[in-house]
Amino acid sequence: MSDMLVSTDWLQRHLETPGLRIYDCTVHLHPWPDGAGQTPESGFVEWQAGHIPGSAFIDLTGEFAAPSDRFNFLVLGPERFAQAAGKAGIGEGTRVVLYDRALNRWAARMWWMLRAFGFDTAAVLDGGWNRWVGEGRPVSVDPPQYPSACFDARPRYGLIADKTQVAASLGNPGVHLVNALTAEQHEGAGGVHYGRPGHIPGSVNLSARDLVDSDTHAYLPLAELRQRFAAAGVLDGRPVIVYCGSGIAASSDALILTALGAHDVSIYTNSLQEWAADLSLPMTTEEQ
Repeated sequence: MSDMLVSTDWLQRHLETPGLRIYDCTVHLHPWPDGAGQTPESGFVEWQAGHIPGSAFIDLTGEFAAPSDRFNFLVLGPERFAQAAGKAGIGEGTRVVLYDRALNRWAARMWWMLRAFGFDTAAVLDGGWNRWVGEGRPVSVDPPQYPSACFDARPRYGLIADKTQVAASLGNPGVHLVNALTAEQHEGAGGVHYGRPGHIPGSVNLSARDLVDSDTHAYLPLAELRQRFAAAGVLDGRPVIVYCGSGIAASSDALILTALGAHDVSIYTNSLQEWAADLSLPMTTEEQ
C-alpha cells in the first residue's frame, strides 16, 4: 500500500487482508437553477446496488458532516469525528482505502479529514469505482461486517484553514492560494458560482477535474502533474491554501500537492460557499 494512492490491482489482491477497511464516499451535487449553490445527495443507494467487495459506505452528507443550515460539509470536531470513524470501523490497526464515483474528490476529502485528525494509514483508490468496473473487476451487493474500532483523534490544525486565515493571506507573497474549481468558474464565465462569480483575488486555477483522465478517472502521471503545479508556481515550498466551492474539489488538489512533496498545504474547507456569501470579502473575475 502506498502512502496516498493505491491501484485497482493492489486492492483486488488485498481484498481479504485482515484489518483492511474499504469505503465508498460518493456524494452527488445537484446545481440550483440560479447557479448560486448545490444540493448534495448521498450515494448510498448506488452503493446498495453494487460496490467493491467488502466496502462499506461513508456518508459525507450526514454522520461525517457537522449540521448547518447555511453550509454543506462542515468538518466535525475531534470528538464527534472520532465517534463517527470508530463506529464505521476505522481505528488502531486498520488500513483504509477510500473510493468514490466522482473523480476521486470525495475519497480525497475523507482522506484529508482522516489525516487532519492524525490517521495516516489511509489511501485513495486511484480511479475509484469508474476504473474498477471499467476493468471488469468483481462487484458485490453484500454489506461488510466491520466491527467498531477505537479512533484516537489527534488534530493537526495546520491542515484546515478558515476564512480569517484566507483573508490574511490576500496580498501576502508568502502564501499561495489555489482554486480547484473549473477554469470557467474561476473566470466567472459558467458553472455554479455560490452567489458571486469568480475567484478569491490572487489565487491561481488548478482545476481538480483536469487532474484526472476523463475516461478512467485515474490521476494523470505524477510527473505530468508536477509540471502543471510547478508551472503555476505553487511547488516552491511556500504554504498553499486550496479552496473550491465547499472544500471537496480542493481535497483532490491537496492530495496531489502532498503526493508531490508539498509539506505546508491546507484546505479552506468552507470555501466559496462561505466566502462568496460574505459581501465584505473580495471576489474577482480577473487574473492576477
